[in-house]
Amino acid sequence: MQNQSDNVFSSKTLNYFLQLSETMNYTQAAQLLGITQPALTQQIKKLERIVGAPLFYSIGKKLHLSEAGKTMLRTTHEVYELLNTATDEIQQSTSADIGRIRVGILSSIELRVFTDFIIEYFKNHPKIEIAVYTLSRKEIWEKLENNKIDLAIMYLPDESIKNWKPYKTRKIIEEELLFLHHDQALEKKKKIRLAQTLSNSWTMYPDSFYLNDMIKEHYINHMTDLPTFSVCFTTPQQIFRFSNATEFYTALPKSYIRVHEQEASLKAIPFEPSIKFDMVFVYRSEKEDIPRIHSFLTGFDDYLKKIDYLAKLN
Repeated sequence: MQNQSDNVFSSKTLNYFLQLSETMNYTQAAQLLGITQPALTQQIKKLERIVGAPLFYSIGKKLHLSEAGKTMLRTTHEVYELLNTATDEIQQSTSADIGRIRVGILSSIELRVFTDFIIEYFKNHPKIEIAVYTLSRKEIWEKLENNKIDLAIMYLPDESIKNWKPYKTRKIIEEELLFLHHDQALEKKKKIRLAQTLSNSWTMYPDSFYLNDMIKEHYINHMTDLPTFSVCFTTPQQIFRFSNATEFYTALPKSYIRVHEQEASLKAIPFEPSIKFDMVFVYRSEKEDIPRIHSFLTGFDDYLKKIDYLAKLN
C-alpha cells in the first residue's frame, strides 16, 4: 500500500507544481505543460490535500506561494538536485565511447560549426548517441536544471539566470551583433550610432528572447530611444529573409552573417558603441567527470585548434 510520499513523488504532480511556481499563472502553466487548466488545478489541489496545506494564494488576480508552497518548492529543488547528482555520479564510471550526449543549442545560434564537429566526432565515436535540440533560453535553463540535457550552448552574460553555483562555463567565441540594412545612405559607414538605427521599423525576435533583451538593454544604457520591433520571428533564418525582402532593419550575430551574407543584399555594419557577448558551453560541474562528456568537450577544443571558429564558418 502506498503512503502519502509515494503518492506525491510517483506522479507528474511535482512537475506541474514547479511549472506553476515558475509562471505564477494557471493558464500559462497549463499551456506550457500541454494540459487543460482544470486538469492543472485538479493536480495542484491533489498535492495540497496530500501535504495538508494550501501551496498558493491569490491577491486580486496575482498568484503567490504560501509558506507551505515555499517549503515545497525548496524541498522539490533539493530532491531534483540529489537525483541529478546521483545520475551524474553513476555515469562517471561509464566508458568515453558508449552512451548518450544531449546538447541544447540556443535557437538564434548558427549551427554550421557544431553540425560539422558532430559529424567528425561521430566518425571517431560511432557508439555514442548524440541528441541535439534547438531551444529558447528558457527551455535550455529548464532542461539544464532538470538534467534533460548535458551541455548547453548559449550566450552570456544573461541576467535572467540567477543560480550559477552548480554550473561551469567554457567560452567558445566572443560574438558581436551587427546592424543589417538596405539604406544606401549608410553604405559607406564603418560603424553606426544607435540613434541612426531608428528611422525605420525593425524585424527581430519576440520579447524575452536573448538578443532582444541585449539590444534593449544596450539602447537604454546609452539613453537612446528603443527601435520599433514591428515584425517578430523566432529563428535567425526568418529574420534574415524578411529583412532582405523588405526595408526593415534588423541585427544578427557576426557568425550568422558570415555564413549567409552571400544569400542576400543586406549590408552589415557594427554598432557604435559595439554590442558584444560570449558564446559558451554551460553545464553542471559534475558533467566534466563523465568520460563521454569530457571527451566531447576536449574533442571540440581540438577541432578548433587548427582552424578557429569564425574561419570554419567560411
